[in-house]
Amino acid sequence: MKKILLLFLLIVSASLFYNSHAQSQFTGWVSSFNTFKTGKKISIHNDIQWRSTDGIKQMQTFLFRVGMNVHLKKNLIVTAGYAFTSNRRTISGINDYLPEHRIWEQLIVTHKLKNIFTTHRFRIEQRFISQKIAVNNQLENNGHVYANRFRYFFRNILPFKKQTSFQKGVFVALQDEVFVNFGNTAGVNGEFFDQNRFYVAAGYRISPKADIEIGYINQYVNGRGDAFTKNNIVQLASYLRL
Repeated sequence: MKKILLLFLLIVSASLFYNSHAQSQFTGWVSSFNTFKTGKKISIHNDIQWRSTDGIKQMQTFLFRVGMNVHLKKNLIVTAGYAFTSNRRTISGINDYLPEHRIWEQLIVTHKLKNIFTTHRFRIEQRFISQKIAVNNQLENNGHVYANRFRYFFRNILPFKKQTSFQKGVFVALQDEVFVNFGNTAGVNGEFFDQNRFYVAAGYRISPKADIEIGYINQYVNGRGDAFTKNNIVQLASYLRL
């Protein structure tokens, strides 16, 4: 427990140091994470996310992700799938939404440490990022850039009441995810480090099959050159396990 708390303190301290020099913005995210069991060892993963621009004025990003889970063990899951995102970008003063297609693979490991339920997720993404250029005051397609990204995520759920198997009740969620680029980094921000997301939330487990939570994400995004952004995010999320 002490090691976990120390690790979180180090992450938060590093985030605060970098964010003190970053461009700051405030956004809202609405997310739905779903698992649908289709067999003894097979299930379907799906998540849908809506993210706003600064000041929650309009949509910044829409994300749809789907994948097939294979449950190798009770605490070990491998997944492969596809994701589509539509991201608002400004090029030569023109605003438009640029699509991105991703193929992704991941490994999830879960375990329990005293009263804390912990999840580790290792994900690799093959990204096909659309490129556009300004022509006659509008943006036209100009092919795509291929890039790879690795993401490591760990999430801790601490129920208010001690339970051997968390069935129902109030909980606190604490998590962090780090993103790094590899391969064609020139096609993204030109850097190995891409971003970090630190998240803390309060939630309620309605039943073993459903959670709802609201929380704060501190997202540090590494841009090209000296550009980087601190994004303060309020997220409303639901989790279904059917």
